[in-house]
Amino acid sequence: MPTPIVQFGTSRFLQAHADLFISEALKTGAAPGPITVVQTTGSKERSGRLAALTRPEGFPIVIRGLLHGARIDRTERVTSVTRALSTSENWNEVQQVIADEAEILISNTGDTGYQIGGDDRATEIPRSFPGKLLLLLKARFNISRRPLTILPCELVSRNGDVLKALMLRLAAERIEDAAYARWLDEAVVWANTLVDRIVSEPLEPAGAIAEPYALWAIENQPGLQLPCLHPSVKLVDDLTPHEKLKLHILNLGHTVLADIWLKQGRDGDETVREILADATVAARLDAIYRTEVLPAFSARHLESEAADYVAATLERFRNPFLNHRISDIANHHQEKIERRIRGLQRWSPGVPMPKLMAIADQ
Repeated sequence: MPTPIVQFGTSRFLQAHADLFISEALKTGAAPGPITVVQTTGSKERSGRLAALTRPEGFPIVIRGLLHGARIDRTERVTSVTRALSTSENWNEVQQVIADEAEILISNTGDTGYQIGGDDRATEIPRSFPGKLLLLLKARFNISRRPLTILPCELVSRNGDVLKALMLRLAAERIEDAAYARWLDEAVVWANTLVDRIVSEPLEPAGAIAEPYALWAIENQPGLQLPCLHPSVKLVDDLTPHEKLKLHILNLGHTVLADIWLKQGRDGDETVREILADATVAARLDAIYRTEVLPAFSARHLESEAADYVAATLERFRNPFLNHRISDIANHHQEKIERRIRGLQRWSPGVPMPKLMAIADQ
């Protein structure tokens, strides 16, 4: 069966996010078709996952946590993936699928997915994801020049704009075909997206454990094709409010808790849920949200949205099934302070933020 959706990446996040949503949508005819998953890293550790993703009975996604006060613990079977390939082992077949079948590409290639090393062209198949994508899209251009929607899910602000600029630069450097560059610019839709779901644990050989909360916000533009119709997939005119809610509420809350954890020298294995069981810590975070964060969003006319998101965030933090260690959140702490706390102050400079600035100015 042709697969109009091609997904670059085999991560547990994509399994519990895009793959699950599309699987659920296919049951009601609300998705264009099944998925071909493409492994781009050549990792032997993940190679066994490919066969497991395409089992006829599907792979399990366990949804556990709190949602509007209700305790959720259920298992879904994902059957949307019908083909799994590797760029290192199946390059020609991947080219054929991109050229002939694909209508929508999805990617989630990790924190360094857009980086291009100096040895990217040392082999026939480029090492980087952008280098591979450049050649795969050229194969489609050579055969049909049909339009395409690309939905990057990497945690990069304006990820579609960033990836498009990178690909146009690579095309100018490596392909030197003005018609191809024009096709990339005009016929390919590079969507800006935001993903929001905590996927806490993998299941082997495929599957994952995830929280109930989920959001895939996709910024609308002419020609864009949605991967499915689903309650967790939101088509929005402007992605900025959703980016700010996640960055300056959920992510900021994590950084505030990490700062308390670091300064107090708390238990090394302490989780978000456990630190919030300390009433003093919980009151401190609540005060920051109430007196500094919510006024910042109110100044941007997003008070209602922010209040709802704070409530959802605190419920997510207290997920009884989620062991989210503060030690992991505390990595790159100063960089996170700059983006999450100082970034909020720059976004709403007229709002007093003494508690947050005390963290930022340490």
